[in-house]
Amino acid sequence: PLDDFFLSKKTSSSHRMGCQRTDCIEKPLSNLFEKFGRIVGTYPVWFFVITLIVSGILGGGFYFLKDREDNDIERQFTPRSGPSKIARAFVKENFPNDDAQFSSQRLYEEGNYASIIMVSNDKSNILSTEHLKNIIKVNDKVKDISVDVDQRELRFSHLCAKTNGHCVSNEILEMIDFNASRIEQTNITFPLYTHKSRQIFLGSAIGGVQVNVKSEVKSAKAVKLFYFLESHTTRAEAWLKEFQRILSDERDNEKIKVFYYTSQSKQEEIEKHTTDGIPLFSATYALAIAFSVISCLRLDNVRNKVWVAAIGVLSAGLAVLSSFGLMFYIGIPFVITVANCPFLILGIGVDDMFIMVSNWQQTNVKDPVEKRMAHTYKEAAMSITITTLTDVLGFYIGLTSDFLSVQYFCLYTSTAIIFCYIYNVTFFGAFLALNGRRERSNRHWLTCIKIPSENPKECSNGYSMCCVGGNYDKATGTEKEQPINHFFKKYYGPFLTKPWTKVIVIFIYAAYLAASIYGCFQIQQGIDLRDLAADDSYVIPYYNNDRQYFSTYGPNVMVIVSEKFPYWDKNKRSELHSCMDDFKKLRFITDDLYTSWLDYYEGYAQSTHLNIDDEIVFSANLFLFLNLYPDFKQDVNFTSNAIHASRFFIQTVHIVNASMEIEMVNSLKETAEGCSVVPLMVYHPAFIYYDQYAVIVSGTLQNIGVTTAVMLIIALLLIPNPLCSLWVTFSIVSVIVGVTGFMALWDVNLDSISMIILVVCIGFTVDFSAHISYAFVSCKKSSVNERVVDALFTLGYPIVQGASSTILGVVVLAASKNHIFRTFFKIMCLVMLFGLIHGITFLPVFLTLFTSNSEKQKGDLKKDFKSGVMPQMKLDKKCVACDKVFVTDHFCNDKHTICTQKTHICVIQNKNNLSHAIWATDPDCP
Repeated sequence: PLDDFFLSKKTSSSHRMGCQRTDCIEKPLSNLFEKFGRIVGTYPVWFFVITLIVSGILGGGFYFLKDREDNDIERQFTPRSGPSKIARAFVKENFPNDDAQFSSQRLYEEGNYASIIMVSNDKSNILSTEHLKNIIKVNDKVKDISVDVDQRELRFSHLCAKTNGHCVSNEILEMIDFNASRIEQTNITFPLYTHKSRQIFLGSAIGGVQVNVKSEVKSAKAVKLFYFLESHTTRAEAWLKEFQRILSDERDNEKIKVFYYTSQSKQEEIEKHTTDGIPLFSATYALAIAFSVISCLRLDNVRNKVWVAAIGVLSAGLAVLSSFGLMFYIGIPFVITVANCPFLILGIGVDDMFIMVSNWQQTNVKDPVEKRMAHTYKEAAMSITITTLTDVLGFYIGLTSDFLSVQYFCLYTSTAIIFCYIYNVTFFGAFLALNGRRERSNRHWLTCIKIPSENPKECSNGYSMCCVGGNYDKATGTEKEQPINHFFKKYYGPFLTKPWTKVIVIFIYAAYLAASIYGCFQIQQGIDLRDLAADDSYVIPYYNNDRQYFSTYGPNVMVIVSEKFPYWDKNKRSELHSCMDDFKKLRFITDDLYTSWLDYYEGYAQSTHLNIDDEIVFSANLFLFLNLYPDFKQDVNFTSNAIHASRFFIQTVHIVNASMEIEMVNSLKETAEGCSVVPLMVYHPAFIYYDQYAVIVSGTLQNIGVTTAVMLIIALLLIPNPLCSLWVTFSIVSVIVGVTGFMALWDVNLDSISMIILVVCIGFTVDFSAHISYAFVSCKKSSVNERVVDALFTLGYPIVQGASSTILGVVVLAASKNHIFRTFFKIMCLVMLFGLIHGITFLPVFLTLFTSNSEKQKGDLKKDFKSGVMPQMKLDKKCVACDKVFVTDHFCNDKHTICTQKTHICVIQNKNNLSHAIWATDPDCP
């Protein structure tokens, strides 16, 4: 929505560069908008008041805001149909949790827990006696935490997860009997330590470990403690909140640093910051008003459009109020990603306002307001209709996303854009008409008192500055153009078309493209869960220390046999072992920490001399074995004397970033599919979030491809020029590559948030590229350089205004503590910056280099002239007597031409016989 290019060259717009007349959609719509503009100009008060009433009614939906908030991280930020959700359902059905025999390794969900990471202030060995004393004190304090639930005091011992009737304890403390001094006599081996004839895995308990040749721990940098709770959600939530309150005071411990986290932390953080954008929106609103007022400020006391600018910003605000209120009324969930929408809508609304004002200024100031509104709507409404259509369709395509957070963002934003469009042509248009009535009466912009249009001779210059106004261009009857428009014509355009400037621009573009492609190969996928918390949250340092000290050992993954299998068959069993060996051979799997009930059962059978190759013997003794090893009871779905499903566990290592997570998930799934003896599936609760990697890239490419195709169809229908469509395609591809590459260099991941903003990028790129290229191919100047200068003169300032207003709409998000808001700011800035550079720099230069020369253009124009079509010509002088303008035909020097001021119908007269007039055929005015 960046210009008023539809004003240009109506008599030549449908047949330039060999195009056929294809305005069958554009022309009827323009006529319809012309009639609507006349109605708005006739009854402005009704449109103004009714819009305010509707906004007030719809705004009442904000009463339901709290009820509509839905920021369940799993539901909003993971794919709806992710394969891991299917795997989890299978695990839940076949391997239900046993509350009496708790095992964190076997949970199918994250569970309820609290966790503490402790490191020494001086980075010394955390396993020293002094530090362990402090750790034990913290542990005792946690166990003493109590809460009142249903008039009953509950301590950790009442709520803890239990095994064999006892709370699950932290084994790093249990193996020294909670006595710090015993650490000196304990030779701890890592990662496995044998305690009371039982092997303990310490990979998740101590981090930053240094060992000797015997795998004995010499020192460690960090200790991590876990406090697992029962599955009763209400009681666990109360205890976890109290845990957070108590531990917040422990962060200032003199000897050790304490970092804490709970299973509810992610959810609490995102819910806490959902409405953080509201105060930022207030600052954005003030910036938008200031920018709009400055842009519409005129030194003329009548033509000044300060109030018009303010109402334009208000119109965008009412669009947000109405659209959000409507969504709340009908029950659409409000998620944190939607909080970015108002900033985008404000930029779009202000942009559309500039288009309306620009077209209004090009109407005749002496015409009635109704007629001026009709002309304004005929041109401006068509322009903002195209850009609104492209933006809305882009967001509606986003509704096909597999992420609910993206779907809701697209639904809210597309609805808000529609309201923004409606309010621009009703509410803002009505005020524009009211302001037009003030101008027609030559009233002061502030006091509304009638003032003279010329300074009386007896008055000072000061009086002229404050109390005189209403000046306009006497030659055209329109308001005077702003000086900045001439900057593009007199300075920037000629500078850009110099040969040496073009060479520099080409080198700059080559560097831009190279950096963009490099960045595309560096991009990281997926949303990091720590980024859902605010910068000053206690969650961030916990995540940082967890990644620094405890990333050696990753998820303990389930490998699930998902159907009945003849485990007693020795050959089949051997093939199954072979499949498990394939998992162990993966580079991020350690075979030392493989857990298999079947291996233990085979060892048990060998020690008791059982022949488990016999089906009856295998089944008969399995029940006894599972009673002896109760942990394995949760790994075998043994019902009706048959094993319906079973699972094994493999330990991953060195999963330090998203790239490793992607490789791990893909390799595990490929290995599972490669087992031909039995269907296998892999699962870990974290895989629910890893599923996003499988759909982010494909979903982004699909959305971009479909959206690009839709944009091109719209461009061909409403801006019918094949060359224009070609440059639109080029710009879309170039800007998307640039945004994708540079967002990687700016430390922005490709996730569900950035995915949809890349789709939005297409809509804005169309706004920049389609109009500038179409203005170029429609121009009648004799050389490509002159046509580029003319296009920049017409569109340069509106493009800069549009980009600036959108950037201002999101710039305050840079100050947000929330990563999601800052991501939105970064990508939108890249979109606007690259779109702007393409629109006013790269694309104009390429148009001069890859477009036919002036001789071919002249030949086409002569051909058009001979066929009876009147080419656009330069106005030379005006005949006052007949109210007509004489023009010179640069290609038919033996003829004179006249063109009326108020119509596009042209007449050609032979200079030797002015009494005989020959009327030219004008396709737009039959």
